[in-house]
Amino acid sequence: MGRRAHSEPERSDDLASVEMVGENAYHRALRPKTFDEYIGQKQVIDNLRISVEAARRGGWCLDHFLFAGPPGLGKTTLAHVIGNELGVTVHTSSGPAIDHKGMLASLLTSLNHGDVLFIDEIHRLSPVVEENLYPAMEDFRIDLFVGDGPHAKSVNMKLEPFTLLGATTRMGLLSAPLLDRFGFHWQLGYYGLSEMTAIVERSSQLLAVATSDRGAAEIAKRSRGTPRIANRLLRRVRDFAEVAGVKTISDEVAADALDRLLVDELGLDSLDRAYLNVIIDRFDGGPVGIEAIAASLSEERGTLEDVVEPFLLQAGLVTRTPRGRIATNSAYQHLGAPRPAAQRPLF
Repeated sequence: MGRRAHSEPERSDDLASVEMVGENAYHRALRPKTFDEYIGQKQVIDNLRISVEAARRGGWCLDHFLFAGPPGLGKTTLAHVIGNELGVTVHTSSGPAIDHKGMLASLLTSLNHGDVLFIDEIHRLSPVVEENLYPAMEDFRIDLFVGDGPHAKSVNMKLEPFTLLGATTRMGLLSAPLLDRFGFHWQLGYYGLSEMTAIVERSSQLLAVATSDRGAAEIAKRSRGTPRIANRLLRRVRDFAEVAGVKTISDEVAADALDRLLVDELGLDSLDRAYLNVIIDRFDGGPVGIEAIAASLSEERGTLEDVVEPFLLQAGLVTRTPRGRIATNSAYQHLGAPRPAAQRPLF
């Protein structure tokens, strides 16, 4: 049975105008604003509720926290939820954007008492900027030099107490001194099917798109356990339904649209399958190094490590060994590829 969204007309109009602005604005409009609206990551949310409530009752600044995990799992969303729950302003930037300590000083001095500074891809901060961030995190101060040469003077500038929230897709690249200055490291994991289905249903209501229970589940199943991908796929399926004149997105409508978009039942896209095919066809299932795979696909190593591999590892389609990547039995079965007779199944 089809379920029509019960969103207010004003909200639907807002999203219609947002779609003409850009992809980032569209995703921001779908983001939850409070802990109660946030779906999934229950253990992280429960613990953050306590920290935020303690800071609110005690009147102190929330501690600095680091969020780690693959792209699209809600790290940026969590930063804004925390800011909303605390009733403070969230200032956002990214590691590559803060390219010198003057930029960092400008960001820090613009913060009011209790504000949140969110730095995405914080592992990409330059060493100089990172070292200048340490006293700001610990003592709420920053050292600046005024003038040049022998006449330069060091000025110790006090900062308003603030909360730094960092996000990273590669926590292993963060230096130990920076990691130690965070009060806690929160690891975000992939979402389960029921959570993903609830996210699709919530987004469809905000978009005023009617979906059946099975239609929402079909989109959720192919979303790689990632809310950002789920919202993107829902938007594309809605486009197919709109052009076809379909009023309710059923599982058949969703499956047909996603098949045409080359997103299969596990959520693998063309790049994922190309990655697996390279290991299986060119390197006999592995082991093979990531550089060889990247060269074969003409893709950046970072793209494969940050975007492709995390889900394939989670889904049990590939495994990492000291000698390189190896395709598992599940990968052969999913692609319908025969395993070489000379290779014994290891996984």
